[in-house]
Amino acid sequence: MSDGYYNSKKTDDICEEVCGQASRAASTMSRLRCMLRGFDIRTYIFVFVAIPLFVFGMYLHGQKISYFLRPLWESPPKPFHEIPHYYHENVTMETLCNLHGWKVRESPRRVFDAVLFSNEIDILTVRWNELYPYITQFVLLESNSTFSGLPKPLLFASNRQQFKFIEPRLTYGMIGGRFRKGENPFVEEAYQRVALDQLLRIAGIEDDDLLIMSDVDEIPSAHTINLLRWCDDIPPVIHLQLRNYLYSFEYHVDNKSWRASVHRYKAGKTRYAHYRQADVILSDAGWHCSFCFRHISEFIFKMKAYSHTDRVRFSHYLNPKRIQDVICKGADLFDMLPEEYTFKDIIGKMGPIPRSYSAVYLPAYLLNNAEKYRYLLPGNCKRESG
Repeated sequence: MSDGYYNSKKTDDICEEVCGQASRAASTMSRLRCMLRGFDIRTYIFVFVAIPLFVFGMYLHGQKISYFLRPLWESPPKPFHEIPHYYHENVTMETLCNLHGWKVRESPRRVFDAVLFSNEIDILTVRWNELYPYITQFVLLESNSTFSGLPKPLLFASNRQQFKFIEPRLTYGMIGGRFRKGENPFVEEAYQRVALDQLLRIAGIEDDDLLIMSDVDEIPSAHTINLLRWCDDIPPVIHLQLRNYLYSFEYHVDNKSWRASVHRYKAGKTRYAHYRQADVILSDAGWHCSFCFRHISEFIFKMKAYSHTDRVRFSHYLNPKRIQDVICKGADLFDMLPEEYTFKDIIGKMGPIPRSYSAVYLPAYLLNNAEKYRYLLPGNCKRESG
C-alpha cells in the first residue's frame, strides 16, 4: 500500500530482474528461460517427454487404437437370417430342394457369373473351373486403372489363351480408367461396377436368370450354384456365407465372409454391387481366399491398388522380405487389429492366424492340379519373387 493505492499484483523476485524493464531488450531465448524457470522437473518431463511420446505413439498405433475401441463407437450390423445348407453327392436334387424348403424346377435357370478383374490369374482359373459346369455366361470386366488410380496392364487380355475352355461362353469388356488423383478409391470402384451392369446386358441376361455378384477371390462352390439354379422359390437375393482364408487355404480365418451374393435378375432393378443387399444368407457356400497370390510382386501390387490403399501407412510395409515373413507367420500385412464389433471377438482374433492342415472340402480343380498350385495348399507359405 502506497499513497493510498493498493497493488494486488504478485511479483516474482527471481524473474523480476530478467523479465523486468531490462529484459525487454534481451533476446527471445532469455524471455523463454524466464518463463520456464518456474516449472519443476515433473512439468519438464510431461512437456518434453510424455507429450511427444504420446503424439508419436498415436502416429504409429492410432489405427490400432481406433480399431480396438470400435465397439464403443460402432454397433454391429443386424444379424443375417442363416439358411442351413444341405448337400451330399448321393442325394437327389428334389430332396435337396425340399430340405431347404423349396421345390425343384422342371429345368434349371441360366446362370451368369460376373466379376471385375484386377490381377488374380490363378484364383480366376480355380474359380472358373469350379463353376464351369453350371455357368451359362462368364462376364469379365477389366480396366487399365486400379481402384486407387494407378495404371495397370490388361492382364486378362494378355493371358486370355489360358481360358480357352470358357471362350465360347465368355463376354469380355475393357473400360478405360479416369486416373483422378486424390479421389476416394471407392468412387472408381463404383464407376467400374456400373460398367459391369452394362456388360451384363450385352451378355444377354434376362429376368429370373441367376447372377453371381462376388469378387474373383470369393468362390461359390459348384454344388451351391447347382442347387440355386434347380430350386424354385429361392429368395430374390441371397448372400453366400464363405469360408474365409488369408494368403492360402492354410490360414482359415473364420466363416464370416458374406459379401458374395446370388440374385434372381430383374431388369431395371438389379444393380451390381458388393455390399449387403438382403438379410438372408446360405450357410457354408464356398471359399473366400484373400491375398492368395503366387508372387510377392502381386501382393505389393494389390496393397497399392485396391480400395483400402490407405492401410499402407508406411513404405516398409511393401518390403518383399517383410511380406514373406508376414505370410509365413499368418500375421496381418497392414499390422491391423481384427475388424470386429465386440472386445471379445477382437481379443480372440489378435495375433497370427493358426495354421490349418486340412485340405478337405476345397475346390476340386485345385486338388486335381495340386503340384501347379501347391502354394495355395497347407504347408507351403514360401512365395516366388515374381
